[in-house]
Amino acid sequence: MPLHGVLQRAVGAVLGSAVGDALGAPFEFGPEGAFSARFPGPGHGGEMCGGGGWEPGEATDDTQMAVLTAESLLDHGGMDLPDLFRRFQRWAAADPKDIGLQTEAVLTSGDPWDTAAALHFQVNLRAAGNGALMRAAASAVYFARDGREPTMDAARRLSALTHGDGAAWEGTAALHDLIRVALTGENPLTAVPATLAALHPAHRPRYEVVLSPDWHPDRATEFNGAVWPCLGSAVWALRTTTSYEEAVRAAIDLGGDTDTVAAVTGALAGAVYGADAIPPRWLERLHVPLPGFDGRVLRAPELTELTVKLLDRPVCG
Repeated sequence: MPLHGVLQRAVGAVLGSAVGDALGAPFEFGPEGAFSARFPGPGHGGEMCGGGGWEPGEATDDTQMAVLTAESLLDHGGMDLPDLFRRFQRWAAADPKDIGLQTEAVLTSGDPWDTAAALHFQVNLRAAGNGALMRAAASAVYFARDGREPTMDAARRLSALTHGDGAAWEGTAALHDLIRVALTGENPLTAVPATLAALHPAHRPRYEVVLSPDWHPDRATEFNGAVWPCLGSAVWALRTTTSYEEAVRAAIDLGGDTDTVAAVTGALAGAVYGADAIPPRWLERLHVPLPGFDGRVLRAPELTELTVKLLDRPVCG
């Protein structure tokens, strides 16, 4: 069906994140420039190559958890955090191909949903990975119509299910807000100062650095598996390119945690440029298996339908 306006951009965010995830997965932990070394120019095809244990077009835990989040929101008409935690646990118990070490530890700890992440953080003192950021495209679409404060608050609460460090909450909140702005048709890059102002003061300085117009991923002081350089890299990729395809290519060429950096970039670029900007050759092979959920596999049409439902909900207030 033809997509217009906010629906075009919302589907772009959800599909764009999934496509970036699937494109980046075979290059995870590889060197800089590996994607362009194999696929020298945009538009030549073959990029959904698979590899590293991934089938061509297969999305990873990034998109799988985003889908589980979306379905919980829809089934319960909003956040039911115990339900979402149970879905995550069911998925984790089904031995997915990829799951973050931190996320796995929280979901398999046996601790209650409302304390598991906090207890993990108390013991390990490290919980600022990008594992909540990576799954945020669908929830950002769901809450966008409620405005800045509600969508950022929702992001924090969803992030806190698996990540006990407030840095992860604030990064996910920032992404929620930038996608919200993009869905209105405005440029999210111009909204960065307002988004930064809405972050918790304790975490704002770190995000001010990585979201600055003059920041480059080469200046990151941590691996891009951490939440702030991951978000900063995605915003950099959007800022320095002029199309969805170019942005995702730039993200994967950074190397490191390529599936997640490309998933976050794809969500932003998809929201800016719309679903029609995603190359059809990438969508054709896209598929999202859901371990633990009766062998279900979602493809682009199912993800599109899911996004339509995310938008078709009452506004809070």
